[in-house]
Amino acid sequence: MGGGDTQIDPIISRLVAEDKVPWYQKRNLRMLYLLMFPTCIGIEMTSGFDSSMMNGLQAVNSWESFFHNPNSTTLGLMSSLYSLGSIASLPIVPFITDRLGRRMAIIFGSIIMLIGAILQMAAQDFAMFVIARFLLGFGIPFAIVAASSMIGELSYPKERARIGSLFNASWFIGAIVAAGVTLGTFSMQSTWGWRIPSALQMCPSLLQIIFIWFLPESPRWLISKGRGEEAYAVLTKYHAEGDVNSPFVKAEYAEIEATLELELENAKSGWRQMMGTPGMRKRVLICSFLGLATQWSGNGLTSYFLSKILDNVGIHDNKVKNEINLAMTCWGFVNATVLALTVPKMKRRTVFLVCTVSLTLIFTGWTIASARYAIDGDQASSRAVIAFIFLYSPAYNCGFNALTYAFLVELFPFHARAKGIAVFQLWSRAAGFFNQFVNPIGISNAGWKYYISYCVWLLFEVVFVYLVFPETSGRSLEELAFLFEDKIQEQQQQRVEREMEEDSTPVVPGHNSIDKDKEDNAFHIETSTR
Repeated sequence: MGGGDTQIDPIISRLVAEDKVPWYQKRNLRMLYLLMFPTCIGIEMTSGFDSSMMNGLQAVNSWESFFHNPNSTTLGLMSSLYSLGSIASLPIVPFITDRLGRRMAIIFGSIIMLIGAILQMAAQDFAMFVIARFLLGFGIPFAIVAASSMIGELSYPKERARIGSLFNASWFIGAIVAAGVTLGTFSMQSTWGWRIPSALQMCPSLLQIIFIWFLPESPRWLISKGRGEEAYAVLTKYHAEGDVNSPFVKAEYAEIEATLELELENAKSGWRQMMGTPGMRKRVLICSFLGLATQWSGNGLTSYFLSKILDNVGIHDNKVKNEINLAMTCWGFVNATVLALTVPKMKRRTVFLVCTVSLTLIFTGWTIASARYAIDGDQASSRAVIAFIFLYSPAYNCGFNALTYAFLVELFPFHARAKGIAVFQLWSRAAGFFNQFVNPIGISNAGWKYYISYCVWLLFEVVFVYLVFPETSGRSLEELAFLFEDKIQEQQQQRVEREMEEDSTPVVPGHNSIDKDKEDNAFHIETSTR
């Protein structure tokens, strides 16, 4: 039903299937993945920390008193400025990511977030606090768009989806730290009860700034800038353990180069390319839907306004609220990590269908239980709401957490990947801004009736995924580059075969491995290609 099922001869997929050596037995690849954790994968820790911190601060007495017990509108503004900052930066994010490279975009965004975290920690009034939150939001899209692209473009094809899934799972690491810290500081009488959590928000950005220098640049970005020799060195080091004669790396390089040439020939310039063909319009529709779905599936309620939800079911003690927040976050980390390591092996469209159907059923039960408690004060209904909140976590994580970025990287070809993820971020942040501003008002004024709007939206999600989503599993990024363009797929296959026959790799084979100095510094070489 989703379309995009035509496949070219899967050259890379076939070679990957023949490779029986696991990643942990490959020294260079193992080191690459380890370095990705504090840099690329760990970027989502910032978002998780922010979300959980804002949840926890609402139960920190010193924060409540310092900001004069913010009402629903003020609380919504404090939370939503993070999303508004992201929306403001998104038009220039693809420009930085595509022009300066994935690494520089991560550094740029991390520096802005570091400044925001410092200002938030030092905030002297409401205005300073919300400006800091705007800066935090302004910086995060640069890092997210570049990192999610870099993970897909650097990872070995066999592990690409799982590494991409762990990117979103790291959200819970930041969330657990923030939940634990606010639980430890909620009883402090001084302003350090909320300044300490704000100060710790600097840590993920500092890790990214430090460790990004140890990661190579995306080989696809290098080839797109005419730096093929550097790209070939990176591919050889990490995908063939230094074997310059590797058939896999030769095929991979030829496929990347041929595909990028075809993309350039068939793409329009600038943002116009996003709506230039039926295939691109379908991609934009899907990523826009994903942006909305990842925020409007009910997760915005538990991420930012758990305290208000618990108030509505009779739980008012701040210590209990913070304990539930911490427990829920730890549970989310466990199931998100397990799902990130298992779900990518399954078909994408099937998993998204399971995710949306499960969320619809769970949220309907959550709404009914909340209504029962509001009507007759039934304690069993109150406990049922807590149970549904915990059931919601794996249902959401199996699709929208585990697969979103892996799916987006597969959905868009290289020339449109940064723009495509930026479009996703735009809709996601816009939906998040709406949620963060409207949710506290809706919960306060309508109570459980407000949840009905989410139930209706979740039903729409099921229908959309069933009718529109394509299947992208089991193919390399280049094999997916023309997912909806069957005629160009045929040209691509012919050109890849010609490139391989001509053996037009930029490094002359003659040794079993690349010169060590060149191998270790491949991404610092300033040299031109053939």
